[in-house]
Amino acid sequence: MKISEIKKIASQHNINGGYTKKSDLVRAIQESEGNQPCFEANRAADCGQHSCLWREDCN
Repeated sequence: MKISEIKKIASQHNINGGYTKKSDLVRAIQESEGNQPCFEANRAADCGQHSCLWREDCN
């Protein structure tokens, strides 16, 4: 997912995207949704969130 799309999602959650790194921004969105902020935390194989919006970009 492109950073512009992520910033759009972030703004829907009242998160200021500004100059935040992609991984930090995605984690902030995950947290605001009540999910584990685990994006790019080397847990993709065992996180159990197979329908996660960020799954394709995660590692």
